[in-house]
Amino acid sequence: MISCKNTSTALFYTSVAAIPSQTWEALGCGGNIYFNPKFLTSLEKNHSKITFSYIVLIDNHKQPIAFASIKIIDFYLKGIKNDLEFLKKIGRKLHIIPNKKPLKLLICGNTFVSGEHGVFIKENQDKKAIVKELAKSINYFVNSNKTLKKQIDAFLLKDFAKESLFITDELKDYKYHAFSVAPNMKLQLEENWHNFDDYLAAMKTKFRVKARKAYLQSAELLIREVTLSTFEEQLPKMTTLYEKVAANAGFNLGNFNLETYRDLKEKLGEDYILKTYWLEDKMVGFISGVVNKNSLDAHFVGIDYQLNRAYAIYQRMLYEYIKIGISKKLKTINFGRTASEIKSSVGAIPQDLTMYLRHKKTIKNKILKLFLQRVQPTPFQQKFPFKK
Repeated sequence: MISCKNTSTALFYTSVAAIPSQTWEALGCGGNIYFNPKFLTSLEKNHSKITFSYIVLIDNHKQPIAFASIKIIDFYLKGIKNDLEFLKKIGRKLHIIPNKKPLKLLICGNTFVSGEHGVFIKENQDKKAIVKELAKSINYFVNSNKTLKKQIDAFLLKDFAKESLFITDELKDYKYHAFSVAPNMKLQLEENWHNFDDYLAAMKTKFRVKARKAYLQSAELLIREVTLSTFEEQLPKMTTLYEKVAANAGFNLGNFNLETYRDLKEKLGEDYILKTYWLEDKMVGFISGVVNKNSLDAHFVGIDYQLNRAYAIYQRMLYEYIKIGISKKLKTINFGRTASEIKSSVGAIPQDLTMYLRHKKTIKNKILKLFLQRVQPTPFQQKFPFKK
C-alpha cells in the first residue's frame, strides 16, 4: 500500500473503499460503469499484482471536480508480440526497455478495457486546466514517495478519442509524447433495428450471405448464459480459452483474472454479459461485456482457435453482441481493439485512440519520442457492409 499526503488541489487514496461516499455523490460519476465503485472494487479485489491508487482533484472550495484511476504494473517484454516485435528490439537497443527486469509502469486508465476510462471530469469545468493539474498530481504522487520515485520507470495515460486531443495535448507541456494505437471498433445501432433480421436487411447482399453462412457453420453451437450458480464449474474452461486469446495478442498490459466475473455478475446482474459456447459437451468459446449507459462494451472473449474456422465461432460471437445490443435497445456497441477487419465486416467503424507516454529520465524520454514515432496501428481493410 502506497501512502501519499494530500495537497491543496488533490486527494490521494489507496483503495476504492477509502473514498468517502460523499465524494462519490459529489462527483456524480457512478452512472458510467467504469467510474462506479462497484466496478472499480471488483478489479481491485481480484488483481493483487497490480497496485491501485486513486486521485480526486478538488477546487478552491474543497469540492471534488475530477477523478483519476491509477494503476502501477510490471510490464514485461513478453507483453509485446507479433507486429510489434521490432519495437521490443529497438527499445532494448536504446535501453528504453530494461533487458532483465520489467518496466515499472504507472498507468492512468483501465488496463483491461479500451477507451477513455481513466479520467472523469465533472461538467462545466476547465478540462485543460484539470488535465494539467492531473499531470502535476501524478508527478507529486510519485516524487513524494521514496520507493515510488526510485521504482517508476515511465508514465502512461491511455486511450483518448480524437475529439479529446485538444484537451489532452496539454500533456505535451509535461514532456509526454502522444502516439496512436489500434482503434476501438464501434457499431452504431439504428433505431429501426428491432431485431437481428432488421440488422441483416440493412446489409448489402454479400455481407448478408456471409452472416447466414456463419450461422449455418455455427448451427451446432449451443450458447449458455453463465450464472452465479454455474460460474464455478465453468471458470477453469473459460480461463484456458482466455489464455489462448491473451497469448495471441500483439500488446498486453496484463492478464485479466476471470474470478472478477463472479464479482461483476453479483454486483451488476443482467448488465454484465457472460455467455459460453459449446460443441456438444466441450466449451469452445465465451463472450463477456457490460451495458454502460446506452452502449454495450465487449470485454474479453475466449476462443478454441482449432475449431474457430470450421464453426465460425468468433464471427458468431460478434453477431451475438449485436443481437444483445438490439434486444436491449442500445445505441452503440464498442467492440474494442484487435481483429479490426472482421469487426468492420459486421459494420463497426474505427474510432482512433491516442496514448501519452513519458519516461522519467530526461535523455531516455527524448529518445522515447523518436521511438514512438514509429508506432503505428496495424493497417486493415475497412469493410462497408451496409446499404447506402
